[in-house]
Amino acid sequence: MFDKAHDDRRVAVVTGGSGAIGGAIAARLAPDHTVVVLDRRGDIAVDLGDPVEVRRAAHAVLDRYGRCDVLVHAAAMVAFGPFDEFELEVWRQVQAVNVESALLLTQAFVPGMRERGFGRVIFIVSNTFWSPPDGQMLPYVASKGALIGMARTLAVGLGGDGIAVTAVAPGLTRTPASATRAAAEFADTEAHMALHRPLTPDDTAAVVAMLARDEAEALTGQTLTADGGLVMR
Repeated sequence: MFDKAHDDRRVAVVTGGSGAIGGAIAARLAPDHTVVVLDRRGDIAVDLGDPVEVRRAAHAVLDRYGRCDVLVHAAAMVAFGPFDEFELEVWRQVQAVNVESALLLTQAFVPGMRERGFGRVIFIVSNTFWSPPDGQMLPYVASKGALIGMARTLAVGLGGDGIAVTAVAPGLTRTPASATRAAAEFADTEAHMALHRPLTPDDTAAVVAMLARDEAEALTGQTLTADGGLVMR
């Protein structure tokens, strides 16, 4: 059982940690951190689309573990369809899960990071922000752009407190959730990458683990594109 009074390891909170990419991130961070997964089937169960539940989950983290040193927001909701047919309710749900929960958790955990003079906030975004594959993903792509803007702004506001804020943008990654995508889509994407190979969840997790380390303290306000060289900026 975790004893917050006697465990001096840093605590990493990972949203969406039961998913493929979030799970890979949690596994990568586990050797050096106490990892807490927040999602519907996580260590602390939460509906990230409900602000009341998000605030409750944040309080539960602090009550049980005493701190959060690294926040990784990997949870994401995707909705497809023509932009002129999207219901406002769907738009708001995507933004609630993808953006607003990230804001609420950051607000909850930053005070402790500030007190300790160390913190890492890492948002998982997407290379679709720079290269949308089609016009069917407007709420999702817009939400990832919002997170990139948050990372840049928070980096400026929190840097003086020793808190680095970054984002990691995966490309099309082979996961159970993406298994419904056509094989031709994967083949075409991989053919246009500088590295002609499939992307795996661990590709993103490796970058997150690097950003969480003390040695990465000069990296803040940046979005690292872990997509095998498809989008170069």
